Amino acid sequence: MPTISLPTAGGALAPFTTSAPREFARATPPFPRVALAAAHVVADPMAEQDPWLDAKVDWDRTIGFRRHLWSLGLGVAEAMDTAQRGMGLDWKAAQQLIRLSLDAAKDVPGAVIASGAGTDHLEPGPQVTVDDVIRAYEEQCEAVEAMGGRIILMASRALAKAARSPGDYERVYARILSQVRQPVIIHWLGEMFDPALEGYWGEPDHMKAMEVALSVIHGHASKVDGVKISLLDDRKEIAMRRRLPDGVRMYTGDDFNYAELIAGDASGHSDALLGIFDPIAPAVGGALASLSRNDLSTFHEILAPTVPLSRHIFKAPTRFYKTGVVFMAWLNGHQDHFVMVGGQQSARSLQHFSELFRLADAAGLLGDPERAVARMRQLLALHGVA
Repeated sequence: MPTISLPTAGGALAPFTTSAPREFARATPPFPRVALAAAHVVADPMAEQDPWLDAKVDWDRTIGFRRHLWSLGLGVAEAMDTAQRGMGLDWKAAQQLIRLSLDAAKDVPGAVIASGAGTDHLEPGPQVTVDDVIRAYEEQCEAVEAMGGRIILMASRALAKAARSPGDYERVYARILSQVRQPVIIHWLGEMFDPALEGYWGEPDHMKAMEVALSVIHGHASKVDGVKISLLDDRKEIAMRRRLPDGVRMYTGDDFNYAELIAGDASGHSDALLGIFDPIAPAVGGALASLSRNDLSTFHEILAPTVPLSRHIFKAPTRFYKTGVVFMAWLNGHQDHFVMVGGQQSARSLQHFSELFRLADAAGLLGDPERAVARMRQLLALHGVA
């Protein structure tokens, strides 16, 4: 197996020998859990652009990656924060992404896709009212439904800025849920992923905020397929999961504790809508295949080494996790470059990438170690490390 010298925590270089990639079993859905991967977008490095300002996307490679996820039995959560939605990818580009993904899904038997609708075309500010937020949500929901898509109702920065009380959140969500054609997935994204969403649901305390969210869900249960919470706290997720109406799913957004939450306990389990499923998709497919056979031992054995990798990719500042996701896609040959929308390839350090490389190898997720080593050497050389 190829060996490479990688930076260590002290700044020195130490040899690291890669392991053979793991072969994960494949199975055909349906699985005993719904598993949606929030997928990244592939930037177009050859486009004329201002990299920090423009979102130039390589649509062929981007859609090709969705086909890769579907081939492993995973569903796609489209145009979410993993795709840098509102963090480089604007609503205009998101619409094109959703349209192309929905078209591609038609050619894949059994392909599952749901798409984000939010308010990111509405710039938050003191002049923005709650009614403006409602109109913005209506515009995006109508656009997704007009394309034939299912909705993931994304958290709104504009609402977090405009709302004056929990009642404002209840009014907005009641209005939108009363109009949607199909049940939606409500996405509660925590401030660790997006600082602009601090105090969402009108309460700075997560447990008090949960009461507001549960009130909305119970009041409109027939219009809610599920709720995804991304708070990186398994206890809060379990507490909310146990109080959901019958038939409403909990989609874990916990990139730290997903294995135990998906496995569940005597009181229930979580389904999943996760950004980490993008880089660890082969392992997820294998784990879900094991779960289909009621083989919890193999399920945990497969996912256990992916958890340290996920915790590293999503370490604080968590909002920069997309950089690690795209880095993994580059190492594994899903794209030919390590360039990101918004120039976010610069958001993590060489030390971070080196540890990520080690952890990905430990999880058996470097599909071609020779290619991964060659690309890691390119990154090292770019940083002046011979």
